[in-house]
Amino acid sequence: MKITKIVITGGPCAGKTTALSWIQNEFLKKGYMVLFVAETATQLISGGVAPWTCGSNLEYQRCQVALQKKKEEIFEQAARSMNAEKVLIVCDRGVIDNKVYMTQKEFRMILDELNTNEVEERDRYDAVFHLVTAAKGAEEAYTLSNNIARTESVEQAIALDDKLIAGWTGHPHLRVIDNSTSFQRKLERLLEEITSFLGEPVPFEIERKYLIRYPDLKALEALENCTKVEIEQAYLNSAPGQEIRIRKRGAEGNYIYYRTEKKRISAHKRVETEERLTRQEYLKSMLDMDPKTHPIRKTRYCLMENNQYFEIDIYPEWEKQAIMEIELNDVSTPIHFPEMIEVIREVTEDYSYSNHQMAHAMPEE
Repeated sequence: MKITKIVITGGPCAGKTTALSWIQNEFLKKGYMVLFVAETATQLISGGVAPWTCGSNLEYQRCQVALQKKKEEIFEQAARSMNAEKVLIVCDRGVIDNKVYMTQKEFRMILDELNTNEVEERDRYDAVFHLVTAAKGAEEAYTLSNNIARTESVEQAIALDDKLIAGWTGHPHLRVIDNSTSFQRKLERLLEEITSFLGEPVPFEIERKYLIRYPDLKALEALENCTKVEIEQAYLNSAPGQEIRIRKRGAEGNYIYYRTEKKRISAHKRVETEERLTRQEYLKSMLDMDPKTHPIRKTRYCLMENNQYFEIDIYPEWEKQAIMEIELNDVSTPIHFPEMIEVIREVTEDYSYSNHQMAHAMPEE
């Protein structure tokens, strides 16, 4: 049994309600049991629990975050009892969405009260798909009439959309679906992204990799749409043609652990499967590390720019260059590089710049 939990988020009037219907129709046909965790804010506000009826916005947010987590826990519990090979839990917004409605101090306070942290709450979802508000590129379709909890003007909707993207930036599987096409095509693109992530029919990963000049780290850290993540990874003993990696990923002492298996199909395409590990499982797996390799430690800057998700890896051994990667669902997708990044050359097909090879010996600058 495989249970996958994803988030559908986005700015006001982005098309989430219609998207959820499309997701149900599409993935039922693909053999999934599809479960939906309804949007908590709309549920509370329509029931009379709102920032303006509670003692304060902070008290309201305490209720919303606690209810969101409990609902997801119940859905996961129910999913484990079902007679199904594949279960897709679709969350209409996730816990991180609440972050934009309060200060960072207030958000941390609530998470502390619930004995959790931001890394755990962001990365416990398997993937996040953000639908851009109609106020950004499809203004004629922006309306307040179809959701009683929606009150934002066009300008406020755009600002909120940007904050939501920034809040989720740092998640290992974040995709943004903009309004560059018709609404129908927008939803088709969402289904394509989800299908690609789920690996239907095969879990392909399409990745392009670039050698870049060492970036201005202070400038990156100053960006709202950029999040710094600490990564440690090691490579395990594996069969020829197979790559098994374990990874610790997080920040400020809070980490999530993964085990990933990869098999290369072509220069740009690989079959990839991934599972979550506990800290104990991660440490136990380290005992099976390939003795010819050493652990890799790097700092990753996750940057959402032009609705494309770039991952910039800074290695402590390098002072003049870095690696930038982007995952795509189509190898022919045009890439719009961030202006602040100077690309030296593409190294997708240069094995010396693969992390697996770097674990044997770092290439010289």
